[in-house]
Amino acid sequence: MKLSDRDRRALLLLAVAGVVAGVVYVVLPGEAPAPVVAVTGDIPATERRLARLRELAASVPGKQEVLKTVTAELEAREKAVIRADTAAQAQARVLEIVRRAAKALPAPIEVRSTELGQIRPFSDDYGEALVSVSFECRIEELVNLLAEITAQPELVALSELRVGSGNPKQKTVSVRVTVSGIVPRNLVPAKKGLGRF
Repeated sequence: MKLSDRDRRALLLLAVAGVVAGVVYVVLPGEAPAPVVAVTGDIPATERRLARLRELAASVPGKQEVLKTVTAELEAREKAVIRADTAAQAQARVLEIVRRAAKALPAPIEVRSTELGQIRPFSDDYGEALVSVSFECRIEELVNLLAEITAQPELVALSELRVGSGNPKQKTVSVRVTVSGIVPRNLVPAKKGLGRF
C-alpha cells in the first residue's frame, strides 16, 4: 500500500503535533480546574460567620500567652514534686528528706527504725509515698523536727504522728512519725483487678 504525498504530509504533521503536545503536557502540567461550589445560605449569615471566625482567630495569641503563663506556673510548682525512676527510689528520697531534717536540728535526732509504706494515689496526676520513722526525743525536739520537715523545699508533709511515753527520768517521748511525699502518678502501682470466675 502506497501513501500519497498528501497522506505523508498529514502523518508528518500529526507526529509533530503529538510531539509538541507531549512536550507541553510534560513540561507545563496544567492545574486541575477549580471545583465549582454552590453558594448555600445568604450573604449576611456568611458575613456573621466570617466575623465570628475573625474574633476566634484574634483571641488565639491571648490564649497562647495564658497557656505559657499557666505552664510556667505549673512547672514552678512541680519543682517540689519528688522525682524518681522507681517507687523504691521515691520512698528512699522521702526517707532521706526526713533524716536530713532530723540532722539539721540543734540537737540532732537519731532515727531508730524506718518503715516504707505502699505508694498510693493522691489525685489523678500524683501519688503519695509514705515513710514511717521511730525515735525517742524530748518534746521540744519533736516540735523542732516537725517545723523542719514542713520547711523542706520538697512536697512532704506529716501524715501521722504517734507519741507515747519514753524515759521519764530524761523527760523523753517515744515518737512514730509518718511522712508523705508527693510523687508523679506513674510511680503508683496499678491495681490488679479480680479475675472472672
